[in-house]
Amino acid sequence: MRFAGSLAAASAFSVFAAAIPVDLQPRTQDFMIHQSVPKPFKSGPAKMLSTYAKYNATAPQDVINAAQANDGSVTTTPEQYDTEYLTPVTIGGQTLNLDFDTGSSDLWVFSSELSSSLSNAHSIYNPALSPTSMKLPGYTWKISYGDGSGASGDVYTDVVKVGSTTVSGQAVELAQQISTQFANDIDNDGLLGLAFDSINTVQPVKQKTFFSNAKASLSAPLFTANLKKGQPGTYTFGYIDAAQHSGGITYVPVNTANGFWEFTSNGYAVGSGAFVSSSIDSIADTGTTLLYLPSSVVTAYYSKVSGARYDSNQGGYTFPCANTLPSLTLGIGSYKAVVPGSYIKFAPVTSTTCFGGVQSNTGIGFSIFGDIFLKSQFVVFQASPLQLGFGPKTL
Repeated sequence: MRFAGSLAAASAFSVFAAAIPVDLQPRTQDFMIHQSVPKPFKSGPAKMLSTYAKYNATAPQDVINAAQANDGSVTTTPEQYDTEYLTPVTIGGQTLNLDFDTGSSDLWVFSSELSSSLSNAHSIYNPALSPTSMKLPGYTWKISYGDGSGASGDVYTDVVKVGSTTVSGQAVELAQQISTQFANDIDNDGLLGLAFDSINTVQPVKQKTFFSNAKASLSAPLFTANLKKGQPGTYTFGYIDAAQHSGGITYVPVNTANGFWEFTSNGYAVGSGAFVSSSIDSIADTGTTLLYLPSSVVTAYYSKVSGARYDSNQGGYTFPCANTLPSLTLGIGSYKAVVPGSYIKFAPVTSTTCFGGVQSNTGIGFSIFGDIFLKSQFVVFQASPLQLGFGPKTL
């Protein structure tokens, strides 16, 4: 049987009838939560290698070599290089800082079952300290990535609280073994997946995500992401906050065949150039930093950047930091989403050369609209009707 979560909420119904929703006001169980803890900066090549690993794709040798040459351990401020942020989540009364990830479907955490050498400097979840924890006998989970990194362990259920919404009986995956790549990311205590249940890794029975369990208690079965450049962003569950977007929201269908928030972009434009129609199979992934697009789009973009070139030593495109970059427009239905050029300047490689926030999706199999794109937009992830919404906001 599926050990589905039961909601502690008093309200157990959702209201969402319009195919194109209007702005909704929050109810008791709806909530807004702010990201709060900055993650250490990682170099562009390290970010690229992590993305290829996440999707079990073979990274180009240039990316592998560049990531190995960059230790990825430089700590910086988000105002400089726009690092990622984490969100506090309470599990069995214990608070951990988790990465909200719309590109995966596991809720896994650093736990008391790890050796101290691997869990040192992390906040950990200890089921023995929670009166509501319950082990699922024989249940296991395992995440293995193409670069050799990964994590695995056993499974409990417990009370999980995010913002003002509480889910009891939520599957929580405890890490018993973890690779050094994860252990060294000392500010990240785990991950809260927000993709679809079909790609959850728990065996013998896949488990539901927090959102799947929580959505029945929300005014509307949706959440929004309002990521920001240089500062913590906001996730809102159950309603659309009109104050967070500055124009209409355009909705497009979602294809769940691969378990992701997958959609089709219909083209692009560089700067003030003409719009080029092109079908771009894409996913919206808050857990990926960069924007990965077909090589033809990437080449077209950097051809308009003076001094830009593909740098095999970095595994991606670089350009002179002093340059002003053009914007990149991506078509989504009738909406033209504009990513400012300043958002595409990811991070310095040297004192004069910067690594681009737009890179090729070669070998991945689809495009990934990661945080470089998402922080420029207001995004609605809606479960019923199943669709993604994109709209402009004040930047």
